[in-house]
Amino acid sequence: MILIKYIEQLPLGYSEVHYHNKKYGVTKSEFNHGNSYKIFAEELGGNDFISLNYYITSKGELLKPCEMPEQKVIHFLTNLKKQT
Repeated sequence: MILIKYIEQLPLGYSEVHYHNKKYGVTKSEFNHGNSYKIFAEELGGNDFISLNYYITSKGELLKPCEMPEQKVIHFLTNLKKQT
């Protein structure tokens, strides 16, 4: 699955999104001229969080979730709703 299109939809820095009818604060940082990203999302008023590193390499994409299942990270990225 190509995740970069979902990652690119998040602005750099801090933003807020909805996921599973809950609000999350998301911080996105970019490194290596756009070839790697760090994303940390925290449920506002709750206990859930999402943390990941994403790398674009010559061999393809590399997703590195931080202390959580890869499926949780993928589901978050592909199902979040940007706050309007």
